[in-house]
Amino acid sequence: MPVYIAREAPKLWRKICAEISVEVSLLSENWKFLLLGLVFQYLHGLAAQGVHYLHRPGPTLQDTGDACRCALYLYGYHNLEILTAKYSFPEARTGSNFHVCQILRIITFYSTQLPGPNYHCREGSKLARLPPPKTLFEAIIIKFPRGALFGCGDLIFSSHMIFTLVFVCTYQKNGTKRWIKHFAWLLAVIQSLLIIASRKHYTVDVVVAWYTVNLVVMFVDNKLPELPERSVGSTTPPLLPLSTREGEQEQRRAS
Repeated sequence: MPVYIAREAPKLWRKICAEISVEVSLLSENWKFLLLGLVFQYLHGLAAQGVHYLHRPGPTLQDTGDACRCALYLYGYHNLEILTAKYSFPEARTGSNFHVCQILRIITFYSTQLPGPNYHCREGSKLARLPPPKTLFEAIIIKFPRGALFGCGDLIFSSHMIFTLVFVCTYQKNGTKRWIKHFAWLLAVIQSLLIIASRKHYTVDVVVAWYTVNLVVMFVDNKLPELPERSVGSTTPPLLPLSTREGEQEQRRAS
């Protein structure tokens, strides 16, 4: 066993170095997309905090998922993240999906404020309402981690499902492993149940997210042009593995 570890350690180290170089290269080429995503996340967090100022606790709404909560509690906590393998995907298109969904979400939860279903959003809880900001600086600073853990009012539609479904749809289109695609959709369904079980959202928040995100992805795919294809004469191997269709096209061009 020690001999095997000693023999494989250099290979593992070379693989780690190769992965780091790939990530650094991708970051240097696409840092603008990352910066834009961070800005949108800040604006989204600021909007979620703003609607908390408007939140008024009240009786929770009748909810189908809550009626089935005993069965859902078998899973425990809701925030189950999807782990996906590496693949090459157009960052501009994926970022557009996120941004459009988040803009629609902000418009939706500001249109009508619903009483939050979570326990800290109910009548009698000190966390159900935020005291009005006294200064402009206080209004534009996101209260972290309180805002992320104890937010109220930003309900329709679920932000957790936006992230999950955009990643799943992206891998569904560009991924190479069929079993990962099936597993990712399964995790998305399980996470939906866990969100409802934890009372983070009403069932309608999750249901609306499922069809809204998928419709947004379809719309962006049709309206946003594809990124320029790789040069036909290029002999440089791709940084990340191609999808099956792209791989076949590259092989035909090489032959």
